[in-house]
Amino acid sequence: MIDGSMQTYALTLDKFLSHAAKWHPGAEVVSAGADGAVRRIGYAALRDRALRVSGALARLGIAKGDRVATLAWNTQGHVEAWYGIMGMGAICHTLNPRLTPAQLGSMLSQSEAAVLLVSPDLLPLAEDAARNLASVRHILLLDADGDARALELLIASCDADAVWGGFDETSPSGLCFTSGSTGEPKGVTYTHRGCFLHTMRQLQADVLGITARDAVMPVVPMFHANAWGIPFTAPAVGAKLVLPGRHSDGAHLARLIRGEGITAAVGVPTVWLGLVEHLEAEGGEVPSLERILVGGSAMPPALMDRIEKRLGVEVQTSWGMTELSPLGTAALPGDRARKPSLSGRPAMGIDLLLTDADGRALAEQRGGEGHLHVRGGSVVERYFGQTEPATDADGWFDTGDLARIDRAGNLTITGRAKDLIKSGGEWINPAEIEAIVGALPQVSLAAVIGRSDPKWGERPILLVEACDPSVSDAELLAPLSGRVASWWVPDAIVRLDVMPLAPTGKIDKLQLRAEYGQV
Repeated sequence: MIDGSMQTYALTLDKFLSHAAKWHPGAEVVSAGADGAVRRIGYAALRDRALRVSGALARLGIAKGDRVATLAWNTQGHVEAWYGIMGMGAICHTLNPRLTPAQLGSMLSQSEAAVLLVSPDLLPLAEDAARNLASVRHILLLDADGDARALELLIASCDADAVWGGFDETSPSGLCFTSGSTGEPKGVTYTHRGCFLHTMRQLQADVLGITARDAVMPVVPMFHANAWGIPFTAPAVGAKLVLPGRHSDGAHLARLIRGEGITAAVGVPTVWLGLVEHLEAEGGEVPSLERILVGGSAMPPALMDRIEKRLGVEVQTSWGMTELSPLGTAALPGDRARKPSLSGRPAMGIDLLLTDADGRALAEQRGGEGHLHVRGGSVVERYFGQTEPATDADGWFDTGDLARIDRAGNLTITGRAKDLIKSGGEWINPAEIEAIVGALPQVSLAAVIGRSDPKWGERPILLVEACDPSVSDAELLAPLSGRVASWWVPDAIVRLDVMPLAPTGKIDKLQLRAEYGQV
C-alpha cells in the first residue's frame, strides 16, 4: 500500500480571474464604448468589482443554482457580471440581442431567470422580451452610470467580501441556446468543470496557445458559446483582453487593433471580410496583428488568402459547436496553408468518431466520409429541459455534420446531414458546391439549398453574394465541371445584395429555404 493523496481543488471558473488578479494584477481589460470611449481596468480591480456584483445579486435574492440572464455586448460590465454570477454558483444565461422579443421571452421563460442584466441600448428589447414573465423580478443596466436602474448603484454599496467557489465543480455555470439556424434552438447547460477543461485545451500550443505577452480580442459575442471561451482563457494566462463592445465593423476593429496592439483575434469569417474591405477602401495596416482564429462556418480559400495577404496575418481555422463549449478542433496555420478546408485535429480531452447513417462506426476511420460524433468532458450530455440524453449508450454525441479525417488526423467538415439535397433518390452535398464556387475571387459568400421540384423532389439552386457583380452565371458554374457530377450542378442562380446571416454570423439557411426553397 502506498499512502498519500492530492488536494481537492475544484475546477471552478472563478479561479481564472482570481489567478489573474494575484499574478497579473495590472494586465488590462479594455472595453470600447459605442461613443468611441475606451474604458480600462486591471485584473485585480476587475475581480474586486466582480465580487461586488456577487454581493449585489445576493441582495436581490440570488443564490447558488439561480439563473441570472444577460442581454449585453462584449464589455467590461458583461465580464464582471459573468464572474460575479458564476463565482457565487449562480448560472449565467446569455441571451442573443439579435433574436426577436418573442424568441428571447421563450428562452427566459424556460430558464426562469430572476434577474436580467442589460446593455443600456438593449433595454427596450429586454423590457419587451420580459413582458408578462413573472420570473424576471429585476432588469438592471450594465456599463451605466447615473441611471436609477444601473447595477453600478448596487455595486457601489457592496463590499468585495463575497465568497466564491465552495461548490462542486460539476455544478452548472452557464446556459446558452443554439442559434437555431438549422432547427429549433436548444439549451446547452455548461458546467464549471467542462468550461475549465475547455480552457486548458484552448491554451495548448497547438490550439490557441496565447500567453501573457498577447493582446486578445474576441469579436465573437459573449452571448455566443461563451465567446469561444476567451473571457476565461485570457485571464488564465494574464493576457490583455480587448472587448470591442457592440460594433464589429472594419473601421472600429482597425482602430482597436492599432490602438491596443492586438496580436490575436477570434471571430467568424464575415467579420474579417469587413476588416479587409475597410483597409482596401481606406488604406492603412494592422501591424501588431499576428493571427486570427476563425470558426462558425467554412471560409473559402480565396477569402483566406485575401485576408492573410492584406492583413499580414496567419488564419487559423477551427471547428466547434455550442454543444462542445464550443471548440472541437483547431488547425495550425501551416496545416491550413497545406490544405485550406481542414479544421484541424482535436486537442486532448476531445475524441472523434465517424459512423454510417445508422450510427455504426466506420471500419476505417481515416480517409472515408461519415457522420461525425464526438465525446469529452466539455461535450453536452443532455439538453436543458429534456429528459432523454443527447448521446448514445457509449457517450457519443451526434454533431449532425458529415466529415472526413485524413491520415494525419485532420478533420474536414464536408457538410451538414440536414442540408443534404435528395434529388431523384440520390443525395447532393451542398457544401462541396459551396466550397468550389466560394473559392472564386468574384464571390464573397455562396450557399446552395434544395428547391422543390415536381419531377426530382428537390433540385439545387445557388445563391451568391458577389463582390464583382459582373461575374456571369456561366463563370459561376464553370468550376463545377469535372469536379462534381453533372446532375449536381444547380438549376438556377439567385444573386443577393446581402446574404442573410444567422445571429451567430453563419449563413441563415432556414431563411434561404423559406424564401427560395419553393417553386
